[in-house]
Amino acid sequence: MMQLQREQLLPALADPALSAINFLNEVIDRYPRAISFAPGAPSEDLLDGIELPALIERYCSYLREDKGLSEAQVRRHLYQYGPARGHINGLIARAMLVDECISVDPRAIVVTVGAQEAMLLALRVLCPAPEDCVAVVNPSFVGIVGAAKVLGVATIAIADTSDGVNLAALEAACRQARDRGQRIRALYVAPDHANPSGSLMQRVQREQLLALAERHDFIVIEDNAYGFTAEWETRLPTLKALDQAGRVLYIGTCAKICVPGVRIGFAIADQEVIDAQGRKGLLADELTLVKSMVTVNTSPICQAIVGGMLLQHGGSLAAIARPKAELYRRQLGHLLVALERHLPRPVQAELGISWNRPSGGFFVRMQLPVIADERLLELSAREYGVLWTPMRSFYLDGQGSCELRLSCSYLRPAVIDEGVERLARFLRAVLAGPVQPLEPRTSASVEAA
Repeated sequence: MMQLQREQLLPALADPALSAINFLNEVIDRYPRAISFAPGAPSEDLLDGIELPALIERYCSYLREDKGLSEAQVRRHLYQYGPARGHINGLIARAMLVDECISVDPRAIVVTVGAQEAMLLALRVLCPAPEDCVAVVNPSFVGIVGAAKVLGVATIAIADTSDGVNLAALEAACRQARDRGQRIRALYVAPDHANPSGSLMQRVQREQLLALAERHDFIVIEDNAYGFTAEWETRLPTLKALDQAGRVLYIGTCAKICVPGVRIGFAIADQEVIDAQGRKGLLADELTLVKSMVTVNTSPICQAIVGGMLLQHGGSLAAIARPKAELYRRQLGHLLVALERHLPRPVQAELGISWNRPSGGFFVRMQLPVIADERLLELSAREYGVLWTPMRSFYLDGQGSCELRLSCSYLRPAVIDEGVERLARFLRAVLAGPVQPLEPRTSASVEAA
């Protein structure tokens, strides 16, 4: 059999960022009885009662009654390859107007195979030259870092704060990049309860970031995967809603809000593009061209499911999301209370641990006085029956080796309680001397909780 040398393949394949998700899945498979705070998966309880055939039929009725398509046209619309730009662009545009006060032409929307494809398309189109680079808030979602590495796009780490991206550091990075002969073409940021930091960018920082983007001529790639978890009455406007100069490329996802299995995301890319002949188009047109060579099109059946859900909820993603957001806030609050109960302030000081207390999103970020790597995770899973995510893979610059991430989005309260108890026993054992390992319950009893 032919053998290939790894060093002759894509260099990024050896990067830990690309293997982080696979490693976690392997650990979960090896320790099925362990309680896992690792994946940021939507709650399966919220998937009960979703009837996919009914949603598809609701969308087909819309095509027949509102769009005037014949039965043959509806069948072709659903069963055949579709346009690379997408089918449900008009419904998404209406939802953006209703939910976010964002007025956008449906042609400026590209329906993608999850938000991950939208990130990859944006980086590929915006950073074509070796000197082009993307600034990334640090720590950041591994998907954007991995996409940049796969594409060979240079990344520049910009420190995160509790209020979001460090704007002074970003401005300095823009100047330093120019001095090196590079150019920051885009900044990736999740201003609302970011994964993994949980940070929330305040309105004044949002406005300052948009002014900075205008000053230094770069695009802001806004990832709004977790904005829906904020209290509806107190939520902040998205960067896209505040954008007056066309600086924001907005990425949304239906995975957390609708059904994760449909893998529907979208990009709003309404920036004007002028070619060498003076012809005008949209940045979405360019993303669509690249998409046609990557995934050809996004599944029309999956789009029909999301379209049916939108139609069922008055054309609003927020109406779909609101009850789910309430559940996620309760679960996050439950996790924070459980941590304080099992690891009270005197114990935190004794062990040298701390964690943030986000108001939304799926994640809590914990700092330890020891390295939280794969070996420590293996010990935690094997001896104490609890899983978490090492944070180092979320950093671009080698930081985060003493941090871990906890997610509770798909765990019921009783399981969260037991998981935190196991975690507390594990941390005491590792940080304060030998403690008798907790015997994990059977998988059946955990599921029953």
